[in-house]
Amino acid sequence: MISFPRGREVVLGVGAGIAAYKSCDLLRRLQDSGFLVTVVPTPSSLNFVGRATWEALSGREVKTEVWEGTQSVSHVSLAEKADLIIIAPATADLIARIATGRADDLLTTTVLATNAQIIVVPAMHPGMYLNPATSTNIQTLKTRGMIVMDPDYGRLTGADSGVGRFPETSRIIETVLACSGAKSSLLGKKVVITAGGTVEPIDPVRFIGNRSSGRQGVAIAHEAIRQGANVTLICAQTEEFHLEGVRRIDVRTVLEMQGALRTELSDADALVMAAAVSDARPNSHSQEKISKESLVNIELTRNPDLLAEASLTKRPSQIFVGFAAETGEDVKARGLRKLHSKGVDLLYVTDVSQGRVFGEASTTGSLLSRRGESWDFESVDKFVVGRRIVEEIAREMEGSRG
Repeated sequence: MISFPRGREVVLGVGAGIAAYKSCDLLRRLQDSGFLVTVVPTPSSLNFVGRATWEALSGREVKTEVWEGTQSVSHVSLAEKADLIIIAPATADLIARIATGRADDLLTTTVLATNAQIIVVPAMHPGMYLNPATSTNIQTLKTRGMIVMDPDYGRLTGADSGVGRFPETSRIIETVLACSGAKSSLLGKKVVITAGGTVEPIDPVRFIGNRSSGRQGVAIAHEAIRQGANVTLICAQTEEFHLEGVRRIDVRTVLEMQGALRTELSDADALVMAAAVSDARPNSHSQEKISKESLVNIELTRNPDLLAEASLTKRPSQIFVGFAAETGEDVKARGLRKLHSKGVDLLYVTDVSQGRVFGEASTTGSLLSRRGESWDFESVDKFVVGRRIVEEIAREMEGSRG
């Protein structure tokens, strides 16, 4: 199973205030900014917005008590996984419980166990917000490193008006992005990525394939999602993985991958061809297993060059990234030639002599740019290369707009 580094995971804590319904919009806007969100409401807040609503909007299971799902120790797993915890709305009672270190439900227990940055969004009646007890509790949270937003001024429940109104969602998102450092450089962009090794059947048992695990393509997809992209991952044969937020299309052969690419590229902003595509396929394959006595030769047909074919219809605004696996000497020089012959903007070339890189968590190679720049990597995690590729895609997009 391919495992993923932390990144862009948010816990949205919801207190028991009437403003809880406004956090439904906040959840959507967080998702639009590329965050993966787990909602943790307090038990009393379910009187305002129910569990089913949060699960439908987040696409994730929702728990409120520590005793739910004890086999996974929910508060510990949430606390470790979260990059950011947002508590919105934070009622006077919830702020008081956090300030005194209470841990009597899943949210407060998670807050006590985490090292993640915490943003608190107060929303309550003006009298409660201005009460010296609440002021002292808020100051306590600030001294512990939490970010406490100022509420808005305006109409509250009934005829009441004053300070304590839930802030506009846009202001909360600005605070989230500022403190998380997440600029979502590919927000709203469609990125198509191919991964894994294609399989060309000889008979029901045998096939022509390669040793690609798909790790690098999946790592790039993960980093693109972190930057807010809409990712379509066209998967040939890969290691088992689960990547939330990706649209996955499974294929086996080169021709199946060709069909998927033709469908997906028309509205794509970027293409990353990380798959190891078979150069040839059998002229025909048997529906029955071929006996080993009869298996003396296989006639082959050259497969289409999918990247070269896609480049023929490439728009100036589209960014294409190619991959090249080479052996022997002058690997980087051969990569540079392929960079220009394939008509791509970026190309990652790696030396796979003696089976290196395939199926491994690390990679060694060079990322080359048509701008004349290059970045060398020596035995680094494939997520590191994936991050650099995504950064350079965003940079190329910025340059194409200029």
